[in-house]
Amino acid sequence: MDSSLPRPIALLRTALLADGRLVDVALTDDTVTEVAPAGMLRAPSASTLELDGRLLLTAPAEPHAHLDKALSADRIDPPLGDLGSAIAAWAAYATTMSVDEIADRARTAALALLAAGTTAVRTHVDVLSHGGTGTVAEAVRGARALVQVRDELAHLMDIELVALAGPLAPDAHVEAVLDLGVDLVGGAPHLAEDPLADVDRLLAIARRRGLGVDLHADESLDGPVTLDHYARAVRDWPRDRQYSAGHCVRLGTMDPERLARVVADVAAADLGVITLPITNLYLQGWQHRVSTPRGLTAIQALLDAGVRVAAGADNVRDPFNPVGRSDALETASLLVTAGHLTPDQAYAMVSDTARSVMGLPAAGPVVGARADLLAIAATSVTDAVANAPADRIVLSRGRLVARTEVHRTVAAPARARASVPEPATVPVP
Repeated sequence: MDSSLPRPIALLRTALLADGRLVDVALTDDTVTEVAPAGMLRAPSASTLELDGRLLLTAPAEPHAHLDKALSADRIDPPLGDLGSAIAAWAAYATTMSVDEIADRARTAALALLAAGTTAVRTHVDVLSHGGTGTVAEAVRGARALVQVRDELAHLMDIELVALAGPLAPDAHVEAVLDLGVDLVGGAPHLAEDPLADVDRLLAIARRRGLGVDLHADESLDGPVTLDHYARAVRDWPRDRQYSAGHCVRLGTMDPERLARVVADVAAADLGVITLPITNLYLQGWQHRVSTPRGLTAIQALLDAGVRVAAGADNVRDPFNPVGRSDALETASLLVTAGHLTPDQAYAMVSDTARSVMGLPAAGPVVGARADLLAIAATSVTDAVANAPADRIVLSRGRLVARTEVHRTVAAPARARASVPEPATVPVP
């Protein structure tokens, strides 16, 4: 930890933009106010940051995390498996958790995201109802922990909280979690005995509270479909809040005609869709030993229809995903490999579109944009996505909040070594 951070920055010198220009970027408070050719702008040295040609990008945003679950795998030692086995392993462990333990893991995970460049996170937090049998005090443990972490890190990053209400979570427990200051209503209606009724239940809570909604939707290859029902229900709701759906795996296995109808409903409602490659590639398809489905949503069909499609990392080292680097460039790389997107499309989905789906102001090295920025030792977006260099400088709202510097030493190849003259020898008398 560095007690000198965060540090306000007024000028970024010699930044490489994605279009190949070398520029200076002036910042006033939390906003980019000028972009000029490199060497043209001046500011006091104490508030100037030399980027030395690092690539300057919009800082990533994480639109779908589970900070309350993050980094729990070593404690749980869960079996590898599909969504059902992950839910069972987590449910058994969740009864043992304290507020402090949840907060410690969540804080560590959030700071890892920040160090990698992510300046905004939307995280779901379980309503810990223990299948509906728990007390209100038990149900709000996760929310209490994440509200604490959100408050502790508010000067460094934006954190949004979503109440993840399972089908058996009583409305009173969901309301108690929201009373703590959780921002949005969420849930997993596809797991309910009556999925559409659970969608309606959760939307009724959101309408009553005047909140946005971010549901886990249709996270299976061949299960129920709730996304179109959700989209039609919120189509005419107020637009001063966000409505989105994560996973949407079922879209990837629909026949073209049904897919077109669901996508049309999603587009008409301006419902944001959040694809989560690493977790869905891991959890889906265990029963398919041959021609295993990718487990992703229908990304291209959604993009073609003008739907805002963001991408996130979802789970990190917990029963739902045993790996993960808390790095948006890992997510972007998987979008290229498994989603067949270009690196530029993939990076936009973990940065600009993610911010849009989260309802955040536009950011990036553009005049008038929020100065949430990532400077990385790369020569292009493709280079950044491919190599994910650890050398990174992170600005949140115009302030330096994290810096990672890498020093590498590699042995010279044989030919290069042979060209170096040997030192002269001095005879020993």
